Amino acid sequence: MPQFPDRGWRRIFRALVRRSGWRLEGELPDVPRAVLIAAPHSSWWDGVHGLLFKVAMGVDISFMAKDELFAGPLGWLLRKLGGIPIQRRAAHGVVEQMHELFRTREKLWLGITPEGTRKRVAHWKSGFWHIARDAGVPIVPVYFDYPRKVIGIGPLFETTPDMEVDIAALRAFYQPYKGKHRGV
Repeated sequence: MPQFPDRGWRRIFRALVRRSGWRLEGELPDVPRAVLIAAPHSSWWDGVHGLLFKVAMGVDISFMAKDELFAGPLGWLLRKLGGIPIQRRAAHGVVEQMHELFRTREKLWLGITPEGTRKRVAHWKSGFWHIARDAGVPIVPVYFDYPRKVIGIGPLFETTPDMEVDIAALRAFYQPYKGKHRGV
């Protein structure tokens, strides 16, 4: 798995993680390419905690985020941290763009929130499944469990030809975990 380039920043971020009281549960898989899905996504703090861990651990995880976040100096920082701006209103073509990204890179971990928003949703967006399936890469479920202050990594999940069954299985995996404001 690729390393985040600056060890000094990693030390600073490790200290911040320690002080926050949060911990990591599970292990990152030894695969060169994967789609990481993070849920439940109920607060902007999810991104803060996720980025703290990403830098502290020194892993290169790209992530999609709404393009509004990339305005001004925050945009420079998010891009430096691996952010890929996505226009949510014009989401057509995103799956194809990400498939092309996987096709051109030997190593790529792409983080996505399957809910697509911080609000409660009845159904997850299916783009993450299509990206993983089309690129032939596994899905790595990553969860936030705020009551225990844990970011956890679940087992690799290989897609099948049945998207509805796969998404139902993934949602079931997330049932025990609670985000800042709700569960899945």
